[in-house]
This record gives sequence, C-alpha cells and structure tokens, in this order.
Amino acid sequence: MAAAGAWRAAGRRRRRREAAEEEEGAVLRRVREARDDLLSSGFWAASAGAVRAPLSASAELPARCVCYGLGRFGGCPAARHQLAFLLLLLEELGEGKHGIEGSATLFYMVHCGKALYNNLLWRNWSAGALSKMVIIGNSFKGIEERLLSRIFERDYSYIAKVLKGTEEVALPTHPRYLDTFNDTSVHWFPLQKLKELSPEVWDFVEEPTYHECDDLEIIRKDQADEHHPAAVES
Repeated sequence: MAAAGAWRAAGRRRRRREAAEEEEGAVLRRVREARDDLLSSGFWAASAGAVRAPLSASAELPARCVCYGLGRFGGCPAARHQLAFLLLLLEELGEGKHGIEGSATLFYMVHCGKALYNNLLWRNWSAGALSKMVIIGNSFKGIEERLLSRIFERDYSYIAKVLKGTEEVALPTHPRYLDTFNDTSVHWFPLQKLKELSPEVWDFVEEPTYHECDDLEIIRKDQADEHHPAAVES
C-alpha cells in the first residue's frame, strides 16, 4: 500500500512538472509571436527613432535595465507585447557588452502610476544621477496636461521640477497597439539642460508622501502596513 501510494504521488508530481514545462513553453512561444508581430507590423521600426534619440545624444549607453509594472504576460496580450518591445530594445542596446558598475540605467515603466515615476526621480535627485537615466513610460508632458497645476506641483513635484530639464520623444501611434503603448514616451535628462535649472530646484529633496493625493495609483507604506503588508511600492 505504501509503495502504491508513493508511486501515485510520484506520478502526480511528474504530471505537474510536465504541465508546468508545457505552460512555460507556451508562454515563451507567445512572447516570440508578440516579438514577430512588433517587427512585421512595422511598429518597432517606427519606434526605433524614439528609442535611439537618447542613445545618440549620450556618450554612455545604458548598461542596466530596470523594469517596473509589467503585467502577467502569460495571459495578457498587451503585457506580452510590452515584454517583446523590451527584449527588442535590449537587443538594440547590446547590453551584454557593457559592465554595470556605476553605469547609465534604462527604466522601462510602461503605464506605471504617476507616483512611481515621481518616486524614481526623487530617489535619484541630482543632475549627475538623472543624466545617467532613460525612462520609457507615460509621457511627463501628458501628465502635466491632464492635471491641474496646483495638484501637479503638489503631488508630483519632482516630475514638475524636472520637466524643463527633460527631453521627451513619443512612441508612434499604431492601430494595433492603441491600448499597449498609448501615451508612452522616451525621456532622458541631458546634463547641460539640468545644469540650467534654478539652483533652488535641487535644494528641496523631501520624500514624497501623497497624503493629499486623491487618485494615487500605488500603495503608500503606511497603507501597506495597515492593510497590505506585502504590497509596497516605493
């Protein structure tokens, strides 16, 4: 009886492993199909100019990539296309050819919450650090246009302060990817433009709290401590 039970348990484990391997293979196949779709549709070729703009303007190519906000690409077509775009972008950068210590960094943050962009800027709030960053995500100009000035400057002050030191190029629109890459831009921060900002811009470096923000799209630390201790964006 014990031997038979062990045999059945081993069989269940084997079937679960095989099912997991089959699902993994299916996900990889769908990601490859999304990559091919971006290439055959012409979207990647049309986006290449926006992607290459900060690369041609900088003496230092990004050698690291940090990705925030990517959805469940196993079951979400939009997330798969966003992942496929990132993989094409990494191919364009040839990242494997560069060291990472102290190097420029690409942040891939398509459709993340406004506070996450603001937090990222705050955490790297110096001309030297910002000049080594490229952010692909929601248009900073679009965020400014959609918010009242007082709310924009109060809740997302670091985005507001860095706008004049930002270069931004929008990804092209494509009927097939309206929900996938809408309002997405490439942002970078040329050192010379940052140096032209008022010195007072760099003086205030208080951590954002968003206590007065009505449409916060991330969970604050104090909220996480109360309700969701494992789900913190900072």
